[in-house]
Amino acid sequence: MAIELNVNGRNYTIDTDPDTSLLTVLRYHLGLTGSKYGCGEGECGACTVIINGYSRRSCITPVSYAHKKQVTTIEGLERDGKLHPVQQAFLDVEAFQCAYCTSGMIMTTVALLRSNPHPTDAQIAEFLQGNICRCGTYPRILDAVRRAERMMAEGGSR
Repeated sequence: MAIELNVNGRNYTIDTDPDTSLLTVLRYHLGLTGSKYGCGEGECGACTVIINGYSRRSCITPVSYAHKKQVTTIEGLERDGKLHPVQQAFLDVEAFQCAYCTSGMIMTTVALLRSNPHPTDAQIAEFLQGNICRCGTYPRILDAVRRAERMMAEGGSR
């Protein structure tokens, strides 16, 4: 079946089984490896992408769900050589250790700050609850979200 996708602003037509996971299509058909395979059950958040403005676990999302929708991966956040404020904030505060969870944390944070530009600590914790950091860098992740919030308020959000 032909699936039409818009990924990071580019249109693609993929001929695949509609039940194939979006993560498989992103990684193996399109070569976008920033979204990671973690648990394969949508529980860890390493595979998080944004579809039409909402964060989704791409490992359990059939590619047919994304048909004719806007999909943004970690690779699609950078613009003209400049990192998205959330990406920059995660780097600035060294919010990661092994970095396996980082793309999912960043994508979930982008969705959070788009929907709620000034979340409380409790709202941040609740929104990021489904993203697991095996290294336990949660305090630095919270610092990165706060820094990104300030950066986006000062320079405008994306």
